[in-house]
Amino acid sequence: MSKPHFIKLDMRLTCSQKDLFNALTITNKAVDLNNTLPVLNNVLLKAEGKRLHFTATNLEIAINYWIETDIKNEGEITIPSKLFTNYINYLKDEKIDISVEEGNSMVIKTSDSTTKIKGISSNEFPPIPTIEKEGGMIIKVKDFKKGIHQVVFAATLNTTRPILAGVYFSVEKDKLKMVATDSYRLAEKIVTLKKTSGDISCIIPAKTILELGYILDSLKDSDEIDIVISKNQVLFTIGAVKIISRLIEGQFPNYQQIIPKSTKTKIEFDINELTLVLKRINLFAKENNNKIILKANDGQVIVTTETTQYGEGEVTIKAKIDGENNEIALNSQFLLDVLGNIGGEGVVVEIGEKITPIIIRPKEKNDYTHIIMPLKI
Repeated sequence: MSKPHFIKLDMRLTCSQKDLFNALTITNKAVDLNNTLPVLNNVLLKAEGKRLHFTATNLEIAINYWIETDIKNEGEITIPSKLFTNYINYLKDEKIDISVEEGNSMVIKTSDSTTKIKGISSNEFPPIPTIEKEGGMIIKVKDFKKGIHQVVFAATLNTTRPILAGVYFSVEKDKLKMVATDSYRLAEKIVTLKKTSGDISCIIPAKTILELGYILDSLKDSDEIDIVISKNQVLFTIGAVKIISRLIEGQFPNYQQIIPKSTKTKIEFDINELTLVLKRINLFAKENNNKIILKANDGQVIVTTETTQYGEGEVTIKAKIDGENNEIALNSQFLLDVLGNIGGEGVVVEIGEKITPIIIRPKEKNDYTHIIMPLKI
């Protein structure tokens, strides 16, 4: 009679479906499914003490998240991220038993199922770099979220100009300036910090900021974000989440010199009214590279498009105008992007010469500045 075969379990734990799925959803933001290195398509699971740690990376950004759970045996393994997440998503919200067998296979047991997913040894997972602190800050999550949403859309998606594919962070005293530009528009947001360790500046990839924004939107219980900056990397810590990203090398443009020091005309709009007008007029303007013309004349603003194959549009808006009658041509989609992120009820548009950028600021506050380069009339 042959002896029974016992399978050694390297890792064994129990956790809830809800906690597991939430952790995978967060760490998956760092997974690049187009990566040619198979282990980078995986998420690293490490059971240690009373915590189950999740780590994913695409070598430019790494995300670590942990949950408290019932760990019987410590251990670690990497599992295909997309497959694992989708499978957990389709399970009922109940307790799940997870174990790892010799040969790097994960066994997932529920009240009515047993599933085995093949993984890759954790030894093949790239090490996550540590941060040597050169500067840092603590900021309220709500202030940081609002700030990044107001600037990141102005960064370029064209990686041939890496500097412009990032968001510039500059700390002076207790103020953080966040700036982004694609050379056609520029956004600057000033946020008050809770704590800072000194003046510092860096350029963070816009992709990192976007992913960070998505993660912050999914976290409900965190009030503060701790940011640590080193020579080449930045670390964001929000509760149980840590996000490490590379920094972009180079010098950010001297953007202050392109913000007009004076203007000739200030126009105060209701944001909702102007947004609705632009969406209507943009049905025609999009056939001509989103070009519209704003004419400020005797207490009203006329918004027009040039004639396209589908026709043309003209809308008159009542507005509070301070200064000279004026007109300027600009990209309507750029203006819509600002209105969708600026917040508040009122917006002030400042116009100078026909060849100088327009300035857009919220009516209620002076902590946000946006400029848009004009088009030829």
